[in-house]
Amino acid sequence: MVLDVQDQAQSLVTGKIKKYTEGDPTRLRSRPEVVDRNEPDRHELDRHELDRHEPDDSEEEAPIQFKAKETLEPADIKLRIDPPTADTTVEDDDAERGTFGNKLDFLFSCISVSVGLGNVWRFPYLCYKNGGGTFLLIYFIAMFACGIPVFFQEVAAGQYLGTGGLTMVGQLVPILQGVGYATMTIVFWLDIYYCIIIAWTLFYLINTIINIPELPWRTCDNPWNTDNCYDGLPKTNSSAEGLEVFHSVRSNTSKSPVEEYWDQKVLGITSGMDDLGGMQWGLVGTLCLGWITVYLIIWKGLHSSGKIVWFTALFPYFVMITLLFRAVTLEGAGAGLMLYITPDWSKLWSLACWIDSATQIFFAYSIGTGALPALGSYNKFSHNCVKDTVITCLVNTATCLLAGTVTFSILGHMAFNQGVDVKEVVNSGPGLVFITYPEVVLKLPGGSIWAIIFFFMLVVS
Repeated sequence: MVLDVQDQAQSLVTGKIKKYTEGDPTRLRSRPEVVDRNEPDRHELDRHELDRHEPDDSEEEAPIQFKAKETLEPADIKLRIDPPTADTTVEDDDAERGTFGNKLDFLFSCISVSVGLGNVWRFPYLCYKNGGGTFLLIYFIAMFACGIPVFFQEVAAGQYLGTGGLTMVGQLVPILQGVGYATMTIVFWLDIYYCIIIAWTLFYLINTIINIPELPWRTCDNPWNTDNCYDGLPKTNSSAEGLEVFHSVRSNTSKSPVEEYWDQKVLGITSGMDDLGGMQWGLVGTLCLGWITVYLIIWKGLHSSGKIVWFTALFPYFVMITLLFRAVTLEGAGAGLMLYITPDWSKLWSLACWIDSATQIFFAYSIGTGALPALGSYNKFSHNCVKDTVITCLVNTATCLLAGTVTFSILGHMAFNQGVDVKEVVNSGPGLVFITYPEVVLKLPGGSIWAIIFFFMLVVS
């Protein structure tokens, strides 16, 4: 119902005043009676009733009162209020929070988070430590039993609630709000842990650039090398009789120049607790540089990092595939690959092997760190995250297998050169990737360039 005030007022005032003042213009000063809304005719004044009221000059001029006419005619201005729908509300919330520019941004963000040091660095040395094929068997069991389901659960919960790992559990179960803070505490320690790996990587990267076109771990003629270093290259010794050429002797304690560079130059390992050694100032500098790099990558937030993840997700595969083609063609690579795919059934009953395989799933998939709910929270509410979950997990596992193939091929080649079994070629540990990959770049033309590309890949992955 609309009150057409202007039209009805004009009609009422003009028409009634004209009738009222016919024959006697002075009657305009008379007091009209207020219109009773209950009268049958609500729009006309009774002239006979008005005649009984003579004008009174002593009274002040009374305003003419009128009533607006109620009409059901359409108004010129309409106010439309639609009830909010679920889609509109969600879209408005998404706009306020910010979302990925397109669906591929989320997929590549998940791949970039999941594919990194956990695949290239941690998976190969754990696989080597736990007997190769046995580790792979348990790894696949853990992937289907808990890896993919938990990955989907975290992404879906973050997408539904629109929150990250810090507050997600608290919203679902308020009494467990402290779980989010405990998760962030663990992530803080993991960040310190991973930043040390980045510091080692930057150390290799910077020293490679400084020594172009040579590689500092190519020979045993460096100040940090020991008498146990063996590179198979002829040596020269100056004497009174002239230059004497000889070959170093390989023994059971011999180490490659790559191993000695890692042990002596990078880590500065001493003989024991009685010799603490000095401060590795080079690592201190690269550690600070690593934290600065992390800050510069994330300080712009989601919109800038969304562009970065395309590069960080795809670039490692270019490097890894190139190294793969060279590694599998090295002499002795077949022995390493056989160890990689052949199960050691005695390890199957080892609790440590099961623990390492299961925890590698959590490390590789970034489960339990709060990263997946955070990424899912920037999805649109109706986004199909099931497909992205399956794709990401399969790509992650394929990356682990790719990194393992490269690593075990190089281990087979190193064992062939040293004349030992693949299981005894190097000590398994966190530094395995810093021994095997520098070894393979020595076999590539333009080794310095490939070393720079590889270590740069580790930094951004």
